[in-house]
Amino acid sequence: MDGKMLARIGAVVFVAVAVTATAIELSRDEEPAESWTSSRPNKAPSDPLRDELFRCQALGEAGPRDPACLRAWAENRHRFLAPGARPAERLPEAAPAPHPQADVDVPAQPAPSPSAETR
Repeated sequence: MDGKMLARIGAVVFVAVAVTATAIELSRDEEPAESWTSSRPNKAPSDPLRDELFRCQALGEAGPRDPACLRAWAENRHRFLAPGARPAERLPEAAPAPHPQADVDVPAQPAPSPSAETR
């Protein structure tokens, strides 16, 4: 058996397997998609903007055409990108930075010599 014949047999077997897999996939009954549930506990009071963002996410491709979603996304951008905006619910209050001890002598840096500047 030469190489051309072996390549033809391999191609025919590959096409047969691909056609069989396609026929099996098309004959299956379509199962309903499982809804995604969050495992996060809902301990914070309900935020209307957050609820609206989840609703817009569930809309899928229709979300960018929905005026309420466009307003919700604009408000969300404003909340996090506005100057001075901080998501306080996620960031704990930072501890004050430790102050260096005043009685520790800090060595002064020597002044550069004039000859080093002209090089």
